[in-house]
Amino acid sequence: MIWDRLRSDLAARFAGLTPPTRSDWIFALRTVSAGLIALLAAYALKLDHPQWAMMTVFIVAQPVAGMVLAKGFYRLLGTLAGALAAIGTTTVFGANLWLLVTALAVWIGLCTLVSSLLRNPEAYGAALAGYTAMIIGLPAFGQPHLVVDLAVARCAEIVLGIVCAALTSRLILPKLAADAIIGRLKRCILDLAAYAGGAFSGGDAATLANLHRKLIADAQTLSEMRAYARLEAPSFATRAYPVRRTIGQLLSALSAARALHAHAAPKNAALIPVRTELQALVGELAAKPDALKDTAPWVTRLDAIADRARQTPDMVAGRGDDRVGAVTRLTIAADFAEALKQVLRGLDALRAPASRRTRERRHPALVVHRDYHAAWRNAVRAALATLLVAAFWLTTKWSEAAGTVILVAVVSSLFAARPDPVQSAWGFFKGTLLALPFAFLVGQVALPALPGFGWFALFVVPILVPAALAIANPRYVGVATAFAINFLAFLNPHQAMSYDPGPFFAGSASVLVGILLAIGVFVAVLPADPWVTVGRILRAMREDLARLCLHQRVPRREAFESLAYDRVNQLMPLMQRIGKKGDAVLGGSIAAVTVGLEILQLRNAQQSSAVPAETALSITNFLRELARELLFGQPGEPQTAIITVARQYATAIAERSDATEMLQIAASLRIIAGAIEDFPAFFAKNGL
Repeated sequence: MIWDRLRSDLAARFAGLTPPTRSDWIFALRTVSAGLIALLAAYALKLDHPQWAMMTVFIVAQPVAGMVLAKGFYRLLGTLAGALAAIGTTTVFGANLWLLVTALAVWIGLCTLVSSLLRNPEAYGAALAGYTAMIIGLPAFGQPHLVVDLAVARCAEIVLGIVCAALTSRLILPKLAADAIIGRLKRCILDLAAYAGGAFSGGDAATLANLHRKLIADAQTLSEMRAYARLEAPSFATRAYPVRRTIGQLLSALSAARALHAHAAPKNAALIPVRTELQALVGELAAKPDALKDTAPWVTRLDAIADRARQTPDMVAGRGDDRVGAVTRLTIAADFAEALKQVLRGLDALRAPASRRTRERRHPALVVHRDYHAAWRNAVRAALATLLVAAFWLTTKWSEAAGTVILVAVVSSLFAARPDPVQSAWGFFKGTLLALPFAFLVGQVALPALPGFGWFALFVVPILVPAALAIANPRYVGVATAFAINFLAFLNPHQAMSYDPGPFFAGSASVLVGILLAIGVFVAVLPADPWVTVGRILRAMREDLARLCLHQRVPRREAFESLAYDRVNQLMPLMQRIGKKGDAVLGGSIAAVTVGLEILQLRNAQQSSAVPAETALSITNFLRELARELLFGQPGEPQTAIITVARQYATAIAERSDATEMLQIAASLRIIAGAIEDFPAFFAKNGL
């Protein structure tokens, strides 16, 4: 019953057939209302371009209040930075248009560079700072005395839209980030329980694969929500760390469940009771809708299961390789129970956050991965594209080409760091093209005949409400946002509307041409291969593991997990829609976290006085060989050597001693060998 319902839910999710929910309708009506309020206020303040106030509402529109505040805050910072840059470049180069556009193109390139090195929402603010300077600076050419007025007007319009969007999202039936994160985390826990139940009982492989992808996608969404929600309320600062660590524990539990499924040993007498208890627990957890109201009983049961799994000397009979295999599976089962317990505790920490953080800070031995190669490529591409189109404009003297220059700057900068910039830009083009006939009918036919704000609202609400509903759906958010903002841009609502199709079609044509040119730039100028980007991240992950093997100082477990899952988060948006090959990459990256944690176990054992010198030397030799394989092993070379060495060391260590420390060392070696065996290409240099 549960499994059938899960399959139907997954099918609906991946087909995009989920109907709008009550919260989606609230979001849509709230967004449209905020836009109308912003436009009405812009009319009252007699702003030059009142449509920008309403457009800003749709640009920053997010279902969660914290996301609106975060995106609005960084949009404001980016607008201010861009306005200051426009004033500076126009003051210095305003007498020469060629120098002006060159300076603006360089500024756009620098902002794109910074944006590519940052994450949302900071990255959005950096990109905005680039093209805002172009939007303000180009119209001020020849009239440098007007640039300050244009900058002030632009900032006023943006601030008005942000204020309206922020106030309505926070005051009118708000959907708070903390509540949204807790709700999504609950769904993730129940999905994890369903996945584990299927993995332990031999469930349908296709359903398990879909659920695996869903869990990873939801973990990515949780990470993004955490980043956006920091500005919602001061109290969320105490919840940020629990969210980050809980995401890591969620993925660790997912990896452990997958490993138990892939390396099942149903006839093992020691593992059967633990596996049975785990299967019963996750089955009950997935079957009860209100199971997470009180996590204490589940935590108690998981503690008992983990303790039983760790009692390896008493639970495992016999010697040799079979015993090591049993100990290894029991260790993975204990890791799963412990990770799931920590996820439940993370849920409790979010529901009842601590008053302050008391954790100590210590710099880890690893470094945060930033793709400088991709960032410089994006910067050069955005600057070059803007400069080339500007040169065409200056050479041909086509008046409408100024809009084309601006759109090329916007698209080539805004979508540069997306996993698939061509697809993102194409979605923006489709939304823009779809908005054109609606804007013509409303702005050129209806409103000139029936002027006034009341008629305006009557005409646009039936159009913008469905657009806002689509924005609430992650599947259509890109196209729907482009439709909404360009519908308002083409409409160009003023208090006195007139029929004038010539400028309307000329301006809209320049916008569409600009987007198409930007898409052409993504395709032809320094084209990005996402697999090259993936390869750089995977190489960084392998180097992290090699550093763990060889570095003199051993980092804390939390430090390694934090940085390792940062790598995984960078891979997620690149891999989500690729299919089976993407699943292999994500599976390998999560397995790499498990390998790193086992390396830390070995490093700590290596330094323990309870471990014999002979065993410590074996650990040292193995870690050196593993580091060599990670740094220099080729995907075409067989990796049986390192796997065989790990298993031989594990068997020898287990045969020399029955002590718990020795058996845990043997289990760590076997877990590392199993991960490399499951994902051989991932752990080889230039693999995948």
